Amino acid sequence: MKVLVIGANGQIGKKIVGLLRASNQHQARAMVRTKEQVELFRHLGVETVYANLEGTVNEIAEAANGCDALVFTAGSGGKTGADKTLLVDLDGAVKAIEAAEKVGIQRFILVSALQAHHRENWNEAIKPYYVAKHYADRILEASALNYTIIRPGGLTNEQGTGRVSAAENLKRGTIPREDVAEVIIASLTEEKTYKRAFDIISGDTPIKEALSLL
Repeated sequence: MKVLVIGANGQIGKKIVGLLRASNQHQARAMVRTKEQVELFRHLGVETVYANLEGTVNEIAEAANGCDALVFTAGSGGKTGADKTLLVDLDGAVKAIEAAEKVGIQRFILVSALQAHHRENWNEAIKPYYVAKHYADRILEASALNYTIIRPGGLTNEQGTGRVSAAENLKRGTIPREDVAEVIIASLTEEKTYKRAFDIISGDTPIKEALSLL
């Protein structure tokens, strides 16, 4: 399966690309937004395309054409304002959904945020981010795509454990980015994640088993 990774230069994105490169089952195509990033990934031997989420749907569709799946893990980052959050985390995700539909990609994995589906549980300090995630998720769920929405808890850079808790509703918790990337890769072909949205935090269950029990 050839997988377009949107947000490939991000912290989770880089881990996803690395796992795809090491896989015997999948191939990576990295979508990045600067020429410097293109050169970086191509130097690593990764198929790379240049496209900007603030550009057109056609631009993203061209970048996605020929892929079998799309993973959206892009974000505007914590240092930008609410305007960029809307343009990237919400509208960028919706453009990616439209681009996938345009070129016939059915499999779509979206990285959201823990409890994004419940307004009463949003973190007030980053409320615009939760608004963006909430509505991007809802638009994906309303599409005809074979989606998976993964809502991780607080992200850490600790070494992954390979063990998680995965359920439609979980209390607050954290999870290493490494484990989030592993969940994404495992979800590509785990049928129990098809057309499902779920929270993930660190836990005691091996990732593949946790997903198979959804």
